[in-house]
Amino acid sequence: MLQDKRILLILTGGIAAYKGLDLIRRLRERGAAVTPVLTRAAEQFVTPLAVSALAGEKVYRDLFDLTDEAEMGHIQLSRSADLILVAPATADIMAKMAQGRADDLASTLLLATDTPVMIAPAMNVRMWDHPATQRNLAQLRRDGVTVIGPNDGDMACGEFGPGRMSEPLEIVAAVEAHFGPRPMSGKHVLITSGPTHEPIDPVRYIANRSSGAQGAAIATALLDLGADVTFVTGPATVAAPQGARIVAVETAQEMQDAVTAALPADAAIFAAAVADWRVDRASDSKMKKQKGTLPTLRFAENPDILAHVAQMVDGRPGLVVGFAAETDDVVANATAKRTRKGCDWIVANDVSPETGIMGGTENAITLITQDGAEPWPRMAKGRVAQQLAQRIADALT
Repeated sequence: MLQDKRILLILTGGIAAYKGLDLIRRLRERGAAVTPVLTRAAEQFVTPLAVSALAGEKVYRDLFDLTDEAEMGHIQLSRSADLILVAPATADIMAKMAQGRADDLASTLLLATDTPVMIAPAMNVRMWDHPATQRNLAQLRRDGVTVIGPNDGDMACGEFGPGRMSEPLEIVAAVEAHFGPRPMSGKHVLITSGPTHEPIDPVRYIANRSSGAQGAAIATALLDLGADVTFVTGPATVAAPQGARIVAVETAQEMQDAVTAALPADAAIFAAAVADWRVDRASDSKMKKQKGTLPTLRFAENPDILAHVAQMVDGRPGLVVGFAAETDDVVANATAKRTRKGCDWIVANDVSPETGIMGGTENAITLITQDGAEPWPRMAKGRVAQQLAQRIADALT
């Protein structure tokens, strides 16, 4: 599958750089041509001689190499490959990529390219979990970068957790998948995300703390698997995923109308935090404060979008996934919700304020299916999305 594919492999400065030597060998075994680029920090862990010997190619190291740059070498390198692979991808190179910096050969290549980019992050668990790294990761996903891993495991620093670079054969499998048919190709997935805003008057509204981060991450993961994604989003604080068909809405009624218009779909994922109620007959003008008098708001129920789609007789998606944000008796309430709504799966989580999940960078879910409750460990929302997307692909293929 990799015969004659040209891989530009960028090795950056982490202890996992030693795995890059085996990665080169594995890629070449499968027929790929590997052109290696080393950062100065990477040279502290592996030698240019070893890398060159395994790749059978010259190692590129310096942005200001007079011979190479006479021919605009960094432009040539960045565009002659079929794939750019960064392994290991340190927190530093991820930050440079997310911010568009170009202060060495590796970062300049990544900024100058129109070639697909894949990264295999590797760093200390605290660095991986840091909000700055998670923001950079989210930005890279929105920019279309494919992310492999990282895995949980023992660190060279003695800590344990996510941040361990994926093994060479795992990375090779991801590269092969990139060039092969993707499991969700030809599948249309409808995803709702973010909060809804229900107006009280022209300047006030009812809302919740949903950032839309989990829904956007799920959309990105499904796009990576080849799905055609319609993304119906309320006023989220995170950017919508690139490559999806974006439908922006404000209210629950607008979201239901957009969902109905987007059908049919092979799967529907309802990750939006839809307001249960709206103000009946919201004021057309700003409500004025009157001393000694409090306004009376009369509420009405919003449409139940999940139940409506899950219980459709004609045109029901093959897989309907709902979300249950709970603060008490999470599994029991989510299990009852799955039965009541008629959906296939429920993704349940505890959004009590002390968890930091709603509006945060991590999630800890329990997947509720007809087979029971499957708790997942707490992890970054991007990793939750990848695992959920793969489960969806398995269910549809």
